[in-house]
Amino acid sequence: MSTIRFTCQRCYQPLKLSQSSETLGLDTSREAAAASLPSAPGEPGKTPEEGPTSAGETDVEKRQDGASGGPIPGDGRLCWLVPSIFTLLGKLGPGRTLHSIQKSVQGTFDILSGEEDLDQPLCQDCTDNLLEHLDTQLRISEADGQSYKRGLEAGERVGEDDRETLQEELRAAELEEARLVRELEEVEKSRERAARSLAAAQAETAVLGQQESQYRRDCSALQWQQLELFDELRSVENQLHCAQTQLARLERTNALRSAFDIRNDGPVALINNFRLGCLRAVPVSWNEVNAAWGQAALLLLALSNKVGLQFRRFRLIPCGSRSHLKYLSKSSVELPLFCDQGQSGPLFSKFDHAMMAFLDCMQQFKKEAEKGEGPGLCMPCRMHVAEGLIQEPGAGGEAYSIRTYPNTQERWSKALRLVLTNLKCSLDWVSLKYCPK
Repeated sequence: MSTIRFTCQRCYQPLKLSQSSETLGLDTSREAAAASLPSAPGEPGKTPEEGPTSAGETDVEKRQDGASGGPIPGDGRLCWLVPSIFTLLGKLGPGRTLHSIQKSVQGTFDILSGEEDLDQPLCQDCTDNLLEHLDTQLRISEADGQSYKRGLEAGERVGEDDRETLQEELRAAELEEARLVRELEEVEKSRERAARSLAAAQAETAVLGQQESQYRRDCSALQWQQLELFDELRSVENQLHCAQTQLARLERTNALRSAFDIRNDGPVALINNFRLGCLRAVPVSWNEVNAAWGQAALLLLALSNKVGLQFRRFRLIPCGSRSHLKYLSKSSVELPLFCDQGQSGPLFSKFDHAMMAFLDCMQQFKKEAEKGEGPGLCMPCRMHVAEGLIQEPGAGGEAYSIRTYPNTQERWSKALRLVLTNLKCSLDWVSLKYCPK
């Protein structure tokens, strides 16, 4: 014999039969009849089928009343099946087996639970909760029914005129509703159009934002380039200003006077700090004298080029301390305008001829400078090229020979001083006439 076991479908707590049911010999496998069920208390001699209701129905109804919140009556004769554990709903008739009772209980609980797939009973607490829920729904349904009934009664009491008025109001409300629906549709369409316009505007705004960012970057690059160009322009302007200032200073500067400095206020005349001459009291080396003659030849050549003079008979070749002259008719013959210490004889003769040729070139320059418009060149010392003499300023001035033999150091140095005097006057005249201030 096996024991019948149930589980609550909601709280899943095990439901067991009471011990009294086990002692009664209930067997689910054999589906024994439930004829031994005690009858409910009533009139003596009546069977469970007699009377309006059986004892089982009375007990079940009493249990349902207890689940709805009321007290549970009865003397416990039916509670031997599920005493305070679960509730069996339905009618108990004669000859019903335990299997049929279980199927009835199962169907009842399926109906109460609203679920067709339930195959287990409910415990007492879950049944009470379920019945309370059903009572609440029943009360709500009854309240709705009463409200609907009162509405119907009020509608029946409304007169014909009021009904027509209400019908007109209803038609007006329907027309207003239709108008509002159309307006709502128009508003929805407008909203959709506005949404599309907004999306297009947002897309255009994004594109314009990107273009603005690109324009800003380009503008920043151009501004940076402009600043660099301004810096370069200011730098070029500063350079131009410096160049103009230097040009103005150079224009005011006399290149010939800056390049050649002649002084004849000492015992021996100087040109660019080289002494041209020699005295017993002031001995001068031949190297310095040769360098002075080279500076004098360079100055005379620069002055002749300035006035556009081409020398006849001789050609000046300034080479520092080794300057010399050449015959134009005899290109192979050179006249050295320098002298080495210890030389004598023919070498001194060539040196004398070179100094006389230099004096001839100075005379040619004088004649060329006296030509043309404006004041001519006035050399204070008169030159006699054929004799190799140069005369002091004035009508009765003494003449000195430019040759070294026969001559003395004092007279030769005096002649060289007069030569530099004429060169200085020529330099001043060219500077005033050909070099702008």
